[in-house]
Amino acid sequence: MKILAIEHDPPAVTGEQFTEPLLKAEAQRAWELHQAGLIRELYFRADRHEAVLILECAHVDEARSILDTLPLVREKLIGFELIPLIAYPGFARLFAEPHRS
Repeated sequence: MKILAIEHDPPAVTGEQFTEPLLKAEAQRAWELHQAGLIRELYFRADRHEAVLILECAHVDEARSILDTLPLVREKLIGFELIPLIAYPGFARLFAEPHRS
């Protein structure tokens, strides 16, 4: 299942809390998860500095567990809204040929 993960910053977090070693550890872990095929796509929003990830997981709880391994999540400097996705069913409804008996 594809899971859309949209970053959000908890209130009262300041930029000074994002240290270089912590950011490097975050990038390292994200790269490991990407190489493992768990994070399939990784973006930043164009309108603000927040990550948007596409994960491939069995369910939302698995995605949450994976994201909890990120250093910035562990330190409670960022969080994610998780949205499970399914394929759009409209094409089959509209264009699939009906079964004939």
